[in-house]
Amino acid sequence: MATVQAVFGNLPAGDRHILTAVNGGASSLSLLGSGFIVLCYLCFKELRKFSFKLVFFLALSDMLYSFFSIVGDPSKGFFCYAQAYSTHFFCVASFLWTTTIAFTLHRTVVRHKTDVEDMEPIFHLYVWGTSLVMTVIRSISNEHGHLGGLGAWCWTQTGRTGKVVHFITFYVPLWGAIVFNGVTYFQVIRMLNNATRMAVDMSNRAYQQDARGDKKAINQWGYYPLILVGSWTFATINHIHDFIEPGHNIFWLSVLDIGMAALMGLFNSIAYGLNSSVRRAIYERLDLLPERFQRWRPKNSKSRGPQQQESELVLLKIQDQP
Repeated sequence: MATVQAVFGNLPAGDRHILTAVNGGASSLSLLGSGFIVLCYLCFKELRKFSFKLVFFLALSDMLYSFFSIVGDPSKGFFCYAQAYSTHFFCVASFLWTTTIAFTLHRTVVRHKTDVEDMEPIFHLYVWGTSLVMTVIRSISNEHGHLGGLGAWCWTQTGRTGKVVHFITFYVPLWGAIVFNGVTYFQVIRMLNNATRMAVDMSNRAYQQDARGDKKAINQWGYYPLILVGSWTFATINHIHDFIEPGHNIFWLSVLDIGMAALMGLFNSIAYGLNSSVRRAIYERLDLLPERFQRWRPKNSKSRGPQQQESELVLLKIQDQP
């Protein structure tokens, strides 16, 4: 998340109001998307498996980050501090949860380990603990205030020291997570590609079918590290530009900064949350509707093969073991 100074700087009041509207609209979409995934997890018992539990905490972090981005800063006192710290904390937690999903996938598919569920306490300590430490450190050399009438813009920073601290406590772990996710998914995809080639060489049709199904499921996950890249590239560029030329803001860059970052929760909810298990749970509930409502259901909801249905979180078959 870019600093207020990096986003607003010397922009006129009209442009600032546009940026605030962009933030509110995009954050609202993310709030709805992530809130829907949280609601599905709470309502559908069949989704309460370890793999989707990680997605639940990711969506929960996104939902709270979006919420605090929308509510704004109602005062210069306690609520200003609460809003500033909360957005930073839950935003960092969000991209850290994506690393736990990537780690779980790698440990299960590449290393063939069956102990990922036992690591849940470690995941919580890692995500919430790191987010807390980064948020506390960010308070060093920062001044808190708000821009009157402009909504969710509470945390201001002045001076190079504050900008450096912000970069260290947010963008360094962010791009560390991006690199980790990219390397992890690359290794998983490479392993499945090798398995598919071995199956072809052995002319094992049954294994070929499984491997191809696994490969099809995993290929779509290879694009998911790009969510963080797309969401935060413009914010990173804007932050660096503000550090080099403070006060000389570029309006279109600020729009992309605010808009793409605020849409992260929506992107995550679609990519991580709307998997085959969630869709199947929704379709099963649609079957309970009266006959006159059945025509409103999606046409392709009745023809879902078993292999497609079992692709939840890409092959985390360990969750079905006793």
